[in-house]
Amino acid sequence: MNGPRDNVDDIQEEWLRERPDTPVGSIGVVTRIWRIAKLLADDRRRTMTRLGVDTATRDLLAILRRSGPPYALTPGELARRAAVSPGAISQRVARAESHGLVRRQKNDDDGRGVVVILTDNGHELIERTVDDLLSHEEQLLSGLTDKQRRELSDLLRILLADLTERTSLTERTPNPDSATELA
Repeated sequence: MNGPRDNVDDIQEEWLRERPDTPVGSIGVVTRIWRIAKLLADDRRRTMTRLGVDTATRDLLAILRRSGPPYALTPGELARRAAVSPGAISQRVARAESHGLVRRQKNDDDGRGVVVILTDNGHELIERTVDDLLSHEEQLLSGLTDKQRRELSDLLRILLADLTERTSLTERTPNPDSATELA
């Protein structure tokens, strides 16, 4: 074991003691990821409040800014990059547009669809907040060495890719027992 014991170790050992045949190996990973995700989500909300922008709007602006000049993407591409539904992107765009952070314009490529364009106000907001946010999040990881960060990042990338693939396959595969599950 690396690092100090925590109560997740206790949970794992207690289940093993009470139910020796139950697989408990996932507890050390999944429970810690859940707890870390909660801590980071709460911290991100507080940081975004301090910076004067909500997380969803900041995400939208960041995607547009990272896309490079002319900082314009279709709603479909925004949804794909944000890993949210088209409906969620539509709501984010409408909210950001109402604050003058983005604008919609007919797509010059096909004349039918629209593109969402980062406005000067949106550009200024993302530029003002990105360094503050990323510097803060660097501090959150200061307990890890650079090597540990790289290793953790690599392991999380593998886990995320595997879970994404298996989850998307499950979502596409009808469950033959679904009718009985409702009973």
